[in-house]
Amino acid sequence: MEKLRLQQAQKLIEEAGKSKAAQEKFKTPQEGKINADLFGEIINELIDAEEFIYSSRPSHKLDAENAKLFIDKILSVRSKLDLILADFGVIEKESVEEEIKKISENILILTTKNNFKKVFTKFGIDAQKVIVAGVPLEVEDMKILNPKIPDAALKGISKKIEHVKNDVARKMESLNLDKILVIVEADKAGEVLGNRAKGLYNANVATLDNLKDLTPEEFKNIITNS
Repeated sequence: MEKLRLQQAQKLIEEAGKSKAAQEKFKTPQEGKINADLFGEIINELIDAEEFIYSSRPSHKLDAENAKLFIDKILSVRSKLDLILADFGVIEKESVEEEIKKISENILILTTKNNFKKVFTKFGIDAQKVIVAGVPLEVEDMKILNPKIPDAALKGISKKIEHVKNDVARKMESLNLDKILVIVEADKAGEVLGNRAKGLYNANVATLDNLKDLTPEEFKNIITNS
């Protein structure tokens, strides 16, 4: 049984790297260090992908929903294999910005300030995948930020909130995104936006003390773990 699992894992690895190999000339491996944690992640994802082999017997055909889940696993394995190959000089190591661009393909980012959006795009995020929510996602949340705000002003806020929500729905559909990540600073506006986005969109939230000090590597880790 264990031998069969290893053979299936090997086949999945070959499939994951097939199109890359056709376009890229591999170099002779150089001295390097195995990233054991990353290799463990690859094995775990292959084991997850292996379940589709059993669940799709005897035809091994997948419907659209399961095909996406399966391919997401394979693409994740493929990107991690590239990192290991790069560590041994077999392929050129990608810039952090290129890595971020790839791993953020299915993510919409919500934040609170235009300055934050500029940071994200500098790191490789497509500007179309970032929404600056200058208002909370529910009218009542505005009272948390400004308890003294007059009720008359809330009508204008309500229209802005509707615009933000419509923008989220439109971009999730038109850009074929399936995750929402809130990245904000540790202030009241960020807290309110993050808490509400969790409830509305099942969003992941990353809260930082000072976003302007964020490095590309730290940002990549946030995206990877979202």
